[in-house]
Amino acid sequence: MVYNTGCFRKKVGRWPTFFNAARKDMKLAHTLKERLAALVEAQGFELLDIEIAGGGAKTVMRLIVDGPAGVTLDECAGISREASALLDVEEPFTHSYTLQVSSPGLDRKFYSNGDYRRFAGRQVKVRMRPEYREHRTVTGELLGLENGLVRLAAAGGDIVEVPLDKIFETRLEVDWDAVMHERKCRI
Repeated sequence: MVYNTGCFRKKVGRWPTFFNAARKDMKLAHTLKERLAALVEAQGFELLDIEIAGGGAKTVMRLIVDGPAGVTLDECAGISREASALLDVEEPFTHSYTLQVSSPGLDRKFYSNGDYRRFAGRQVKVRMRPEYREHRTVTGELLGLENGLVRLAAAGGDIVEVPLDKIFETRLEVDWDAVMHERKCRI
């Protein structure tokens, strides 16, 4: 039903206009997530996250995997083949989709509280939630996680503590000079 209200047209229907019925199946069943995690663990890696983006035929399911020594392209391809076989049986979507298997990358996002301990001593960039007003972004050396507070040594030497529940995203900062130096040493 369409109503004219002055210079605006308003469509009123069974669902709000932002509702997309095709997206209702975009969440994966918990059992499927567990089976994918077991499949990745059988290969000697950890399933960090499952990202689903897009919609309809342009849906992308991305498995983010990592291991103690990282993950190579060939290892990602092997995981992709096995995950594809599992997903062909499970059919998580009613439409076509693209499966991607990826490493977390050099500037990896933190996926668990354990990452704050694992990467202590490394440079990180912490982006805060909009409601947190004290800092928007903090960059510095990660000192760790204690009592729900992430501790960082900022560039000026100041120790900054931010509440874990106010963090939107934490990522490793890439030291490109070190990366380029290492690359030159390999050549």
